[in-house]
Amino acid sequence: MGRQDMWAVGRRRARFSATAAALLAAGLAVGGCGAGDERSSADRARGESGRTAPAAPGGGAATVNPEGEDGRRPSSAPAADYLSTFALDVDTASYGYARRTLAEGRLPDPATVRPEEFVNSFRPDYPRPEDNGFSVTLDGARAGQDGWSLVRVGLATRAADRSGERPPAALTFVVDVSGSMGEPGRLDLVKESLGLLADELRDDDSIGLVTFSDQAETRLPMTRVGDARGRIREVVDSLATSSSTNVEAGVRTGYDVAVKGHREGATNRVVLLSDALANTGATEAGTILERIEGERKRYGITLFGVGVGSDYGDALMERLADRGDGQTTYVSDSAQARKVFVDQLPAHVELRARDAKAQVSFDRRTVERFRLIGYENREVADEDFRNDRVDGGEVGAGHTVTALYAVRTRAGASGPVATATVRWLDPATRAPHERSGSVGTSALTGDLWGGGHDSLQLTAISAYFADALRGGDLPGAPGLRVLAERAESIAGRSGSAVVRELAEAVRQADGLRGPAEGAVHEGESKSGDPYS
Repeated sequence: MGRQDMWAVGRRRARFSATAAALLAAGLAVGGCGAGDERSSADRARGESGRTAPAAPGGGAATVNPEGEDGRRPSSAPAADYLSTFALDVDTASYGYARRTLAEGRLPDPATVRPEEFVNSFRPDYPRPEDNGFSVTLDGARAGQDGWSLVRVGLATRAADRSGERPPAALTFVVDVSGSMGEPGRLDLVKESLGLLADELRDDDSIGLVTFSDQAETRLPMTRVGDARGRIREVVDSLATSSSTNVEAGVRTGYDVAVKGHREGATNRVVLLSDALANTGATEAGTILERIEGERKRYGITLFGVGVGSDYGDALMERLADRGDGQTTYVSDSAQARKVFVDQLPAHVELRARDAKAQVSFDRRTVERFRLIGYENREVADEDFRNDRVDGGEVGAGHTVTALYAVRTRAGASGPVATATVRWLDPATRAPHERSGSVGTSALTGDLWGGGHDSLQLTAISAYFADALRGGDLPGAPGLRVLAERAESIAGRSGSAVVRELAEAVRQADGLRGPAEGAVHEGESKSGDPYS
């Protein structure tokens, strides 16, 4: 997918490929207002493109901030674009790997920092729908100078009933047993994780197990869990490392097992556990991607990538999961492994949505500029929002998805600011559905850092943190030291251990960057408009 990065609403940047995750729960309450409105695809469709943005007042195309990519004024400015469209993403690997890197005394490579994965590592307490669709919640607050605000779009699905009915799961685990996995915190953690999972799955679920080093080997064909838990544990306990890393062979054999053991009506998924440091076979993603995409389309088999190790092939794992319509996470210790394989994966095998996309329409009468923070490699062309042949994201039970925008409103303007619409396909029937929510200028009058905004502040802190690690300059961004203090304050009020971990990670980054990196101290802020 291409990249969407729009400081100026008056221009459309060209697409480019982005190289490039345990779901952590903050459990904080969300503040603000939102509205839900579901209509069928037939009711909502307006031709092939299905664009939702209103026309410019008077029928003309507004020209806003006509500077080019390098800040120079082009000879002619393109028409304004007030739409932002992207596939939903619940990955969190980028944040988990950044925490691991910082704890080891290193700043993460900016190319591995994806702000949406930092933001989505925390789960605000958005309202949950009663059905299998999404709730849509929008809120925001003033952030910085010159009319800049942060606008948050929050989506949530109904939680799974751990004891209730759900479709069976057919999970094929593809385990990296190459030499690099012998380091502490790699294969030992994978074995611990799989052992935990074997006790959590239901009798009617199925498991297959493939290992790979220089070659791949099927250690367990697709097997009903039932009376086989002991056998599953024996196979897991016997895993040991050897030679090089042939990810291609592992994924290919894993999909062979998944296709052979495919179950109609079940959640069919390949789970890749690896440091993704391919050095044998097809080490580039292209060959592997073709197989993943083909089986996703033919059988609905999705891919869940679990990254481990201090050296981690983030870009490869991200591309594999994106093509497999799945997600990535990263685990570095037993607590995170338990969270993923005990608390989350058994529940999240129940899908709520396939090919889910979001489109946010900004009102040109009140909005001057906007930028979606992150989601660069999840961009969808605006005209493809209602094209159900275009891939979106897979979202499971109990998930939340957050998108954060920096928005500059027009001086003195009042009224609607943005309408967010989420579109998804029912996992069983593939029938399309949509819901929408809106936010206006009246919801953006409060100060972001004022009282009563803990949930929104946490979202902002994680986004500002990621942006700082990438060398960005979001409007109103405090320095890292201030972000750490604010995260610590939220942790103190909420008692949240994961927010305290965030505060520590920000503090570590501040120490590694040092004052020469341009830290901003309390009472100061960056320019409200970095391109003014």
